[in-house]
Amino acid sequence: MSKPVIAQPDARPDLVRPGVGVVKISTWDVGTPERQRAAVEAIGRAWLSRDWPDVGLLSYTVHIGEDGHTLLHYSQWADEQAYQQFFARYRDEKNAEIDAAVPGIERVGIHSYELYRGAGTGDPRVPGSIAIVEVEFEGPDPLRQRDWVDTVFDAIASDPPPAGGAGPDGGREPREAGISGSFHVGTDGIRVLNYAEWETAEAHRAALAAPGAGIGSKTKEWDRVREYPGVRARRVNRYTPGLSLRPGG
Repeated sequence: MSKPVIAQPDARPDLVRPGVGVVKISTWDVGTPERQRAAVEAIGRAWLSRDWPDVGLLSYTVHIGEDGHTLLHYSQWADEQAYQQFFARYRDEKNAEIDAAVPGIERVGIHSYELYRGAGTGDPRVPGSIAIVEVEFEGPDPLRQRDWVDTVFDAIASDPPPAGGAGPDGGREPREAGISGSFHVGTDGIRVLNYAEWETAEAHRAALAAPGAGIGSKTKEWDRVREYPGVRARRVNRYTPGLSLRPGG
């Protein structure tokens, strides 16, 4: 039975949706802010004008890079086979329509993840910014991936309680504007990605700039995160919520 495509309020995917076996995260480079907006509009037209693909795709989300030229794609699948069926049956037709509207899109890469741990995912606050934190290790080691995430959670628990009155608005510490964090481990054994929701991009920048009242207090637990062995790369990029789709019915 065919199902319509539904646009989610606030362009927010359900990060704890049941039945998700694999998450695909990819980046497109479209060149300019104008082309970012045009590409998101073209994606919406290509999807909303068709029925939802009947292959085990659970949601599809696109966010707009603060850098002015990238788009982040976050999609939830029942399993890897569901993605491969979509790739074979639906991907080319949709991409051809999008490319006709916005020629010259560079599809930078795609990686597969499993959701490992999250915090704050039931928070009703609407995110104005998504911070994508990526860590890469020197070689594949699933136990190390999970241990690094557990080390981050231990560090968060070590943070002193908010002192109050330390935030840029005079009322809250910067970290209190964090809404949720969903830590994903790459199926390649090398990558970890945190999909972190924040009230605003300004709040996230303030948290990065304010250790102790922001991200990374001066505790031995946070020292273990900063000095964790085998990390070869760390990246942080911010995005504005763009479009999130799911099957209706």
